[in-house]
Amino acid sequence: MKKAAVIPMLASSLILTVITLLHGLYVQPARAAEYPTRPIRMIVPFPPGGGNDILARAVGQRLSPVIGQQIIIDNRGGAGGQLGADLAAKAEPDGYTIFLGSIGNLTFLPVLKSRLPYDPVRDFSPVILLATSPFILVVNPAVPAKSVKELIALAKAKPGQLNYGSAGSGSSLHMTAELFKLEAGLDITHVPYKGTSPALIDLLANQVQMIFSTMPSMVPHVKTGKLRALGVSSMTRAKAVPDVPTVAEAGVPGFEVLNWQGIV
Repeated sequence: MKKAAVIPMLASSLILTVITLLHGLYVQPARAAEYPTRPIRMIVPFPPGGGNDILARAVGQRLSPVIGQQIIIDNRGGAGGQLGADLAAKAEPDGYTIFLGSIGNLTFLPVLKSRLPYDPVRDFSPVILLATSPFILVVNPAVPAKSVKELIALAKAKPGQLNYGSAGSGSSLHMTAELFKLEAGLDITHVPYKGTSPALIDLLANQVQMIFSTMPSMVPHVKTGKLRALGVSSMTRAKAVPDVPTVAEAGVPGFEVLNWQGIV
């Protein structure tokens, strides 16, 4: 099924669940029938244009007509998702601010950083899991590697000369690339950005040569030939790009990282 059809269907199936859970978490029984009476802000901890932003807007567009209120997407990128998560954690717990959390800001960052300004367990209540998906490894077409094995060989032949982008230090994109680097025994250089979109700009310009990123943000550029896909991070091939092998089958046995996003 085409991606354009999948996302609206996903959003539609989640609408009633989201509203029901928000009622239970935030709204007093006597006022439940009134909720929501004003727009709801959804904080997305990355700039516009990335996979998280695309998902948030798709859900918001389908949710707004049903609840009769606008879902305002508030992009707060920076620090691998930390800035947006902190803002959401400090918001009034009244059901009018929700947060698009992900594996990076709710799982990786709390492990990597001893002093986060928020606690994912204490400060958030889970509402619903929206999506799970693999990351996709893509390179600029100028990179003379057409497979994972060729990329590994190139990186080993030129230690320290290949750069990879990410959505910020500690982000899921960063951690996935670091696992690849570790498992393959590579010397590649991390270049952090304030989100996927600015990293993509430099990737297209060959300022960085590779990235592990979300499927929605990269697949369109793969299909137009502006980027080359080498592998996906799941153990099975992705339906969106069935001709792209898994990283595990293409050169790094056992490699698997799955991204997830949810509303809290």
